[in-house]
Amino acid sequence: MSLVLDSAAQRLLFRDARTANAFTDEPVTDEQVRAIHDLVKYGPTSMNQQPLRVVLVRSDEARERLLGHMAEGNRAKTASAPLVAILAADYEFHRELPSQFPHFPQAKDVFFAERSVREQSAWLNAALQVGYFIVGVRAAGLAAGPMTGFDAEGINKEFFPDAEHGVLAVVNIGRPGENAWLPRLPRLDYDEVFTTV
Repeated sequence: MSLVLDSAAQRLLFRDARTANAFTDEPVTDEQVRAIHDLVKYGPTSMNQQPLRVVLVRSDEARERLLGHMAEGNRAKTASAPLVAILAADYEFHRELPSQFPHFPQAKDVFFAERSVREQSAWLNAALQVGYFIVGVRAAGLAAGPMTGFDAEGINKEFFPDAEHGVLAVVNIGRPGENAWLPRLPRLDYDEVFTTV
């Protein structure tokens, strides 16, 4: 294969990595989460928007608030995961952008003036960052259990009442526990994905 990444790293990040459905009770530390962020913050987004915002659910009270909005099949694993992260798009990400872009000097004032334009851009770019985040969790030697089975409106009202954020995914994080993996589902082959024009 024509990959620079060695086979051990390929297995850790992609080939052997799976969505975890059960975890040990070993804690996930703030240092581990900071290391994940320090790696994945370099993933590209359009005009370096970086709209992903993460709420770490650590307290029992916050966990209970979240569980009420999770789909029934996701509640038990979310209740028992050492750490749960709510990944959201910040619709007001433009506030964090520099006032002037060397290549896009009008971006802040023109491109992102309309809320609908910001929301669409935030969703796309934060979704890219969700993927980086999952790979970062794996790079830290942890397992990720990303989920979209939840009441998004309920989570947004519960955790983002300012309506400036929208939840994209909820990710359980930790060391994989007993029977953590479901059978791997098939992947599309190259010819099913790629065309050349």
